[in-house]
Amino acid sequence: MADRSTLTSALCYRDPKAALEFLEAAFGFELVMLIEDGEGNLAHSEMRSGDSLIMIGTEWTDDHKSPASLGGKNTQTVHIHVAEDIDAHCERARAAGFEILMEPADQFYGDRTYRCRDPEGHFWTVGQTVRPVSREEAEAASGLKIDGWL
Repeated sequence: MADRSTLTSALCYRDPKAALEFLEAAFGFELVMLIEDGEGNLAHSEMRSGDSLIMIGTEWTDDHKSPASLGGKNTQTVHIHVAEDIDAHCERARAAGFEILMEPADQFYGDRTYRCRDPEGHFWTVGQTVRPVSREEAEAASGLKIDGWL
């Protein structure tokens, strides 16, 4: 059996096949599994980004819906950590059709991040570590008390 991620997110889309193409174009995700039924409808799919997987599926029950079917409401966001230039990554996402909600900005914890929304309303945060920061430096910069630090 192939190596598996220990944590995999799964997102529902009204049009999951379009989402697969979109996420490949915007983020460079690689389609690693596609299961279709006899009519060619998507039954299950998985995309890889680095050492992580994300499952892209259909709205399969009344409790598993795309934000597009819920007035844009979300109960989760997805965070991607990238090694490449975050500003170029943001421009690629914008060009593919993501709505950029927050332009790339440096954060007190040493990452540069941006936030975006895909065409069906899922929220994504993308980050790149741009400088090492100690817990003490992060606390001083933010005014927050931080327990634990990676």
